[in-house]
Amino acid sequence: MKQPILAALLASALSPLVLSTPAAARPMIETDLAGLDRLGAPAASPDGKWVAFQLTTTDLAANTRSTGLYLLDIASRNAQPMAVADSPGHNESAPVFARDGQHLYYLSNRSGSSQVWRVALPTGEPVQVTQAATDLSGFSLSPDGGQLAVWADVKQGCDLAGCAAPETAPQGSGREYDRLFVRHWDTWREPGTYSRIYAYALGTDGKAAGPARSISGAIEGDAPTKPFGGGEEIAWAADSSAIAFTIRKSDGDEPRSTNTDIIWQPLADGAAAVNLTEANQATDSLAAASPDGRWLAWAAMARPGYEADRMVVHLRDMKTGKVTRLTESWDRSAGSIAWAADSKSLLVTAQDTLEHPVFRVDVANGKVIRLTERGNVNNVVPLMNGGFVYTINSIAAPDDLVLMDKSGQTRRLTNVNADKLAGLDPVAYEKFSFKGANGDLVHGQIVKPQGVQGKLPVALLVHGGPQGTFNNSWSYRWNPAVVASQGYAAVSIDFHGSTGYGQAFTDSINKDWGGKPLEDLKLGMAALPGIDASLDTANACALGGSYGGYMMNWIAGQWPDGFKCLVTHAGVFDLRAMAFETEELWFDEWDHGGPWWERTDAEKWNPVNYVTAWKTPTLVIHGEKDFRIPYSQSLAAFTALQRQGIESKLLIFPDENHWILKAQNSVQWHRNVFDWLAKHLKGGT
Repeated sequence: MKQPILAALLASALSPLVLSTPAAARPMIETDLAGLDRLGAPAASPDGKWVAFQLTTTDLAANTRSTGLYLLDIASRNAQPMAVADSPGHNESAPVFARDGQHLYYLSNRSGSSQVWRVALPTGEPVQVTQAATDLSGFSLSPDGGQLAVWADVKQGCDLAGCAAPETAPQGSGREYDRLFVRHWDTWREPGTYSRIYAYALGTDGKAAGPARSISGAIEGDAPTKPFGGGEEIAWAADSSAIAFTIRKSDGDEPRSTNTDIIWQPLADGAAAVNLTEANQATDSLAAASPDGRWLAWAAMARPGYEADRMVVHLRDMKTGKVTRLTESWDRSAGSIAWAADSKSLLVTAQDTLEHPVFRVDVANGKVIRLTERGNVNNVVPLMNGGFVYTINSIAAPDDLVLMDKSGQTRRLTNVNADKLAGLDPVAYEKFSFKGANGDLVHGQIVKPQGVQGKLPVALLVHGGPQGTFNNSWSYRWNPAVVASQGYAAVSIDFHGSTGYGQAFTDSINKDWGGKPLEDLKLGMAALPGIDASLDTANACALGGSYGGYMMNWIAGQWPDGFKCLVTHAGVFDLRAMAFETEELWFDEWDHGGPWWERTDAEKWNPVNYVTAWKTPTLVIHGEKDFRIPYSQSLAAFTALQRQGIESKLLIFPDENHWILKAQNSVQWHRNVFDWLAKHLKGGT
């Protein structure tokens, strides 16, 4: 089944604009991708007149990125963004309007460390608000404007003012541990150091007044959670009398547990913290208090140890304490939660069949209405007039701001990459579906140069997770548009285990990593010529990262004649070693059936067992700071290739983690990948 959506159709207000192609347009290349501006973190003034947002620009030559803040009058259709805090050599981010709407709070490192600053709008002189002894990771302003919650990594026995006693000189450089979780994502853990939340009172001048009060310090653990938690895990009570926050307790069970809890901490002197979700041993997060003070919403999983379980929206009546599973009957997983201004509904984002829309959820009955169609919606900011602002991207273009009014009409607010995209050839995009494993309907996407003549080589992109998706969204790491621009049909298939199709489909990959997903990829590739005759599936390479990298290693042994080349990035090569080396054991143990010694078919899906069948030329890539899938997995795969005389290349980044984040490293990554594809699909051209 084919559903064509050409790039021209993506020019609606529901998706970033694709500009018409000038005569001098050319294909997008890796430096174009790395150099695009990145918009994020929108905030609205209380009266809904202004929106502030951060914009990150890249200096490729210097290999640096800089973030500044911009202000936009959304009441005027012809308004242009104006810089409000953009200091050369510094970064300003995370804007928040003061209650008066005349001042903007934000993070800046202009003092030499990351602190909260404040500026009068539109052109006032910035004033430093906090002077903590450490870098602040983030902040949240109370609804009444009189308090500021901040969070930072703080050592045991210290606070934001510093450490009471001088540290003794270390005896050697060794780290000492007596329990697991010694490292996480890309950082070695420092015992006793956690992300902790504090609150400052603000004076009439808007500056922090007096010492910061500890909010989360009574509980050992990270609040917000690491490595990705932030302001979405902090919620003020509507009357500013309490703070709700998500915490991962440090109790020795972190490597095996997905349990995070929501703590309600009243700010009255001597008031005790209350664990609102103590009964649930799975994930609880995304707390959001209603503007009228009656409700606290959050999202929760039900199954301990499963990081891809469905996130169901819960609602607590703050008067009675009654908790309702508001979206229990909706088979989608909440990704973010924001309250409408009237407290009668929630704006919730969720994956849904290759898109990431925003939905309205009625508080009274849990009814769900989809509000946007195409594209990847995030950063939903409700307005007092019933509308809301959001960021949206798609395969066609990166994030811009869109306004949806209370009647559902949309208006594009920004076009930050207009000049850069105008010089690039647009791509054609189409969705397709076919019968996959077990006869189930499986969906995919095709991205290719517009106006193509003749046959196109195929680049099959296999997403990670594995509970994830290559949906209609922009990416700076695995970008179908930039791959297609090199003269390929970039194809992705949402195999069994992907998200956005209901929880049963996501769960179906459990203990079946190499089964149904591989069958889906084979059936999808077989179906492609009947879906689009321009795709030459006999001239194809496959590429994947993380689980996608695992699938490349699995394909090498199970489908060695399927592709002319493979690219495996941060891929699992040996499941046995992975079971003992990864830091988040819950992920590995849930997906494969417990610790290694308890698995009844532990070796069934292990790529290392089939290396003698390998013969496909393979490019192997990894970051040395990757603790999720240690880089030794890729060294082992490269060794297996080299020892058997199989054409192969290894690319290692000493300063990258599970992802490739630095600008010049991104360029190097893409050039190696594109050279590898060209060598095997285009004869080296």
